[in-house]
Amino acid sequence: MPSQTRRERAREERRELIVRAARELAEAEGWESVTTRRLAEKVDYSQPVLYGHFKNMDAIATAVALEGIEELTTVLRRGSAADGLRGLANAYLEFAEAHPAVYDAMFVRNTDLVFGAAESPDVLKDAFDAIRATVEPYADGDAETLTEVFWSALHGQATLNHNTRLRPAHQQARADLLVSLLTA
Repeated sequence: MPSQTRRERAREERRELIVRAARELAEAEGWESVTTRRLAEKVDYSQPVLYGHFKNMDAIATAVALEGIEELTTVLRRGSAADGLRGLANAYLEFAEAHPAVYDAMFVRNTDLVFGAAESPDVLKDAFDAIRATVEPYADGDAETLTEVFWSALHGQATLNHNTRLRPAHQQARADLLVSLLTA
């Protein structure tokens, strides 16, 4: 029995190492640089070992996304506790700016992750609930839809900020205006 537990621990440690390496490589060089060959070299395991943990690169990116969503949820709760809707908006945009490759894995890359379904993983539901709890006091009826609209606007800003499509000096003004529109 103890050896089984040790094997399971070792397997989980390898899985975490692969996810961490993918995340680091993506943040340093972009997702297009993350291949199973490069990951295998970085973690010093063979490609078959990687495939023993993950079906393909998309599965690895999804694992990075789920880890990132969990981190984002913590950041959002701290931000909203400190400064309500404004704190949540700033926390969201700061997270996206600080972790662009993780943010891409979470919300830009094609994945099977769906937030609004009954069968969605709990980590996705928790993230949505963190936003909804802060938006809900401003809802006149359908808090879920207002949450989706607010979140969509934040996502648009985060994506456009990352790609420097909008005026960089006006990032805070855009976030403040969004909050003002919602709370008016």
